[in-house]
Amino acid sequence: MLKSDFYFELPEELIAQTPLKDRSASRLMVLDKKTGQIEHKIFRDITDMLDKGDCLVINETKVIPARLIGARKDTGTRVEVLLLKRNENDTWETLVYPGKKARIGHTIVFGDGLLECTVKDIAEEGNRIVKFSYDGIFEEILDKLGEMPLPPYIKEKLEDKNRYQTVYAKNEGSAAAPTAGLHFTPELLKKIEEKGVNIARLTLHVGLGTFRPVKADDILDHKMHSEFYMIDEKNAELINNTRKNGGKIITVGTTSTRTLESIADEKGFVKACSGWTDIFIYPGYKFKIVDRLITNFHLPESTLIMLVSALAGRENVLNAYREAVNERYRFFSFGDAMYIV
Repeated sequence: MLKSDFYFELPEELIAQTPLKDRSASRLMVLDKKTGQIEHKIFRDITDMLDKGDCLVINETKVIPARLIGARKDTGTRVEVLLLKRNENDTWETLVYPGKKARIGHTIVFGDGLLECTVKDIAEEGNRIVKFSYDGIFEEILDKLGEMPLPPYIKEKLEDKNRYQTVYAKNEGSAAAPTAGLHFTPELLKKIEEKGVNIARLTLHVGLGTFRPVKADDILDHKMHSEFYMIDEKNAELINNTRKNGGKIITVGTTSTRTLESIADEKGFVKACSGWTDIFIYPGYKFKIVDRLITNFHLPESTLIMLVSALAGRENVLNAYREAVNERYRFFSFGDAMYIV
């Protein structure tokens, strides 16, 4: 299966640069995965398409201000550090730009010396392993010095950093937002619960590996990066009871989807657990637990459009994306949504 099988033409002006004032006012394309039929709605209409006894699965991860702008201690050269994955003893796997300015042994200073890091090793694909030194509490310093790590296709400055968080974000650790969840408001979630829909919560800390371009022509040669997940007993039981009672499992975003498909057994049941997943879902994959998916519109040739195509069919998805372009839908993180039924 080729990367080019998932290409579509996307005009640059359709890439959403800013979030809407009302999260739930985004457009919603409803795609029937069996027939390919398409409907156009508004996101807040989602309540009409969820039934009592269904289970909506959301990702409670919280984006940390993972982008740090500093300078090399010896030369004063500007260096940007993006935190990807926390290791032990104040060490992190990071993405550093420009990489040639951050070799092993180099020290980078942030905020007039409030925070420093030294490059200890170079990992795969050039990522740097750095060790931080500071006085005080790391999270408080990061909150003071760090910026939200917006994707590179967003050129405009984000006025309110909370708009790159879901309203239910709770567990800090992501380098990027689970963007399908950005459309929900507290009022919309309350309305969904009042309808009798279960809301199950899990956490998957989103790493930038999810969004890295697929470089291999044959997608089977692509290697996914691992991401940390966790789900507790209460929420696992809520999901399992929904399945036992004949309700549908509806995941909010590809992150919730990848988590559930990583932990479900062959009968589609889950148990409380935590760990790391590098699952890569593409057409031909047999879903064990996920029935429906709420998601955004993704980049051409990305692992995310491959996952969506696995659930809804490649031709259905590419046809839906072509219609989304024709109808001037807004794409990517701050864009509109799709509901695959």
